[in-house]
Amino acid sequence: MLPWKRVLRPLTALLFAAAVATVPAATAHASSAPSTGWNDYSCRPSAAHPRPVILVHGTLGNSVDNWLSLAPYLEDRGYCVFSLDYGQLSGVPVFHGLGPIDKSADQLSAYVDKVLSATGAAKADLVGHSQGGMMPRYYLKFLGGAAKVNALVGLAPDNHGATISGLTNLLPYFPGASDLIKATTPGLADQIPGSAFLTKLNAGGDTVPGVHYTVISTRYDEVATPWQSQFLTGSDVHNVLLQDLCSLDLSEHVAIGLFDRIAFHEVANALDPAHATATSCASAFS
Repeated sequence: MLPWKRVLRPLTALLFAAAVATVPAATAHASSAPSTGWNDYSCRPSAAHPRPVILVHGTLGNSVDNWLSLAPYLEDRGYCVFSLDYGQLSGVPVFHGLGPIDKSADQLSAYVDKVLSATGAAKADLVGHSQGGMMPRYYLKFLGGAAKVNALVGLAPDNHGATISGLTNLLPYFPGASDLIKATTPGLADQIPGSAFLTKLNAGGDTVPGVHYTVISTRYDEVATPWQSQFLTGSDVHNVLLQDLCSLDLSEHVAIGLFDRIAFHEVANALDPAHATATSCASAFS
C-alpha cells in the first residue's frame, strides 16, 4: 500500500490545485465584507427591489473576493446586497466552501434568517457561483428554505457534480483517493458526480415548488463539466447558455462569476423579470 500512498497525495494536491485555479487570487480577507454598500445591515429594500440579494460564493471562494464586481453591479441598481462565508475548515483562511455541504447549507439557513431579520423582508433572492449555485438547493429542499426564498440564480452551478474536465474520472484508478479527499476536504468530495450528497440532493426532482430557478452557463466551463449537467429540470426553471446570447462571450467557469457583465445582465433579469431587457453582447457595456 505504501506506493499507493505516495501517489494519493500528489493526486489530491492536483485536484486541490485545479479547484484553486477556479477562484481569484485573494485580494481581500474574508473576515468581513465591506460595511457600507454591500453587507450594509441598515439597508432597507425598496419598493422597486423588495427583496435582499444574498450572494453565495463558490468552492475556495469567500464573501469578498467572489463578489468584487457583481456586488457593486447589483448595488448600483438599487438592491440591498449581502454575502456570507461558509464551509470553512480549521486552519484554512480565505479559501472556504470546503466543509461538508449539508453543514454549509445550515450556515446559509442561519444567514438568510439574519438578513431577513435585519431588512424586514419576507423573502430573499439567492445568487450563487459554482458550489454556491448548487448548495442552496439543499437548503431549499431539506431545511425549509423554500418558504424564505423567492429565486435562486446559479452562475455555472455544479448541480449534478463537477468532473473538472474529467479529472475526477481518474479517482477509481487510485485506491483510497476518494476516501482521502473526503477526509481532508469533504466539500470537494460531495461535488464528485455520484456522491451520496448529490444523490440525495437530486432524488425526486431538481426543484421545489414556489422558487424561481435560473441557471446561467458557459460552454467553455472547465470545472462543472459537461456544462449541460448544470441545467435543471422543473416547472419553474430558466436555463441559459451565455453563447446563445452572445457568441463572442468566451467566459469560462471563473470569469462568468467574477466579471462577465453579460452574465450579470442575465442575473439582473432573473431578479426582476418584470423589467427584464434583452441580453446581448452589448450588455457587456451596460
